[in-house]
Amino acid sequence: MIRRHFLRVGALLLATAWLAGCASPHYLQLNPRRTTAVPQTGNGQAVTVTAADERDGEVIGTRTGSAMSTAVITVSAHDLVPRLQREAERAVREMGFAPTTETAPDRPHLTLTLKALDYERGESRPLIDEARLVAILEAKAVNDGTTYTGTYTSRRTQSYALRPDRDKNTRMLNELIGDALDRAFRDPELGQLLAR
Repeated sequence: MIRRHFLRVGALLLATAWLAGCASPHYLQLNPRRTTAVPQTGNGQAVTVTAADERDGEVIGTRTGSAMSTAVITVSAHDLVPRLQREAERAVREMGFAPTTETAPDRPHLTLTLKALDYERGESRPLIDEARLVAILEAKAVNDGTTYTGTYTSRRTQSYALRPDRDKNTRMLNELIGDALDRAFRDPELGQLLAR
């Protein structure tokens, strides 16, 4: 009898902890990395590099898919922009340029902007849920009065039986933005314009 009581209490505590875990917010500190090679177009020229975040807000979605949920997923621009800056500078350096944050009137300029980062609930099936992730980056190169703007979208659909935890969400979003970075800096038009 006592054992059955302890089992019921244990099951109740486990269910409560599981529900509380599902409703908890995630504040993610992302560290996306570019992984592909970039076109070699520079010859040591200085290029001003700037990263920016133009999202509507820092909440990218909810873990439950409900707009009223308290289980929000937040990615801070304060944390993410310096990491995008670092990756943009690394790419520009590997392209053969000398990245700098200082501006000059006649210096080529590259601006990398995070336009969107979304985490939405996809289709639900028995015992399986789905998350749909989207990242949109814009790269704008300006040199000698000429501008080239490219938009690079990365999408991912992830099925799961148990909602992804903080580490899994962090990993998925890092890979998502990393893919968008790869798409941006593989674009040969960017380097060609900066090298003019």
